[in-house]
Amino acid sequence: MKPVLALGLLLIIFSCGKEKVIHLPEINHSEITEINDVSPAYLFYDDTQKDSVELNRKNLISTTNWLVNIDKRLTLKQVIPHIKFLQDKKQNSSHKNKNAKNYFTCNDISRKNLGFIEFTDITFHEGSSLGYFSKISDIPTKKRVKIVYKSSKKIEIHGIIKVTDVYISNDEDFLNDIKSLFNSTHEKTEIIIEINDNTTFQSYITLKSDLLKISNQNISLLNDEFIFN
Repeated sequence: MKPVLALGLLLIIFSCGKEKVIHLPEINHSEITEINDVSPAYLFYDDTQKDSVELNRKNLISTTNWLVNIDKRLTLKQVIPHIKFLQDKKQNSSHKNKNAKNYFTCNDISRKNLGFIEFTDITFHEGSSLGYFSKISDIPTKKRVKIVYKSSKKIEIHGIIKVTDVYISNDEDFLNDIKSLFNSTHEKTEIIIEINDNTTFQSYITLKSDLLKISNQNISLLNDEFIFN
């Protein structure tokens, strides 16, 4: 199998004499631009069949960094089970490298090259964070703000000032909105992500990329992410 990057937009894969194309998710800027010692996995979108998704993981080596290439048109409902499968496969491998990490491959349009978002320590949960935290003994060490992504037109931001606060944003304005909201607080804050499972992988990556842009010594993203329907 040989991947070829075409025009910085598409990943063209030649497998068994057949050409397959992945439309990589786009980001405006990535802090991670180069990774060595890698193995690729691919999640393909098939527009000829409803809800069709195909995972190709033949060349994965457990001791390497994994680059997971996912078509941006797929929904989280389609991709999350495969992502969790890959995470479990690596975690349960008899051959481990504690320094090997997992990354989503993206098209960094600001550089016209590849960029990467790490997800090594992310745990994906079904349902809401409220249900999850009610079942565990959880005493947060930081203030928590919850981002609930219901659709591109309705992103709820809970608890910027106090727990009962809910601010409504959308994809286009989200980054500027959340930057201005966080400017009003200097507390150490942990962000919880809840996102609808019908959301496209592109929208998920855009949300993650935006939140990573505002993360700093006071603002961090919780490694537990919640996928609801």
